Amino acid sequence: MKNIRLTVVIVNYNVKDYLCQCLHSVERALVGIPAQVIVVDNASSDGSVEELSKVFPDVKFIANKENGGFARANNQAIRQAKGDYVLLLNPDTVIGEEVLDECITFMDGHP
Repeated sequence: MKNIRLTVVIVNYNVKDYLCQCLHSVERALVGIPAQVIVVDNASSDGSVEELSKVFPDVKFIANKENGGFARANNQAIRQAKGDYVLLLNPDTVIGEEVLDECITFMDGHP
């Protein structure tokens, strides 16, 4: 198995539609990159975890029972990260298809 190059961490709170768009863009940008995607949901009431975990079965969803805040949720996911690099991403972000590969190449070339 290839070494996981990138862990993408997304914190969600009641923005299911944005998160869905974000995850689709991340999925396209990660083609060919060994990666892990972790979504930490801060007790959303919009069905985010229930609905999107079916659409994105390869994404690890962590469903918090309370909203502990943005920083705590990021730290929670970072502790489980297995990638050489970690990307903290807001759920309202759409990533270009080549961006992650270009970032990894740049970071590898500039230790």
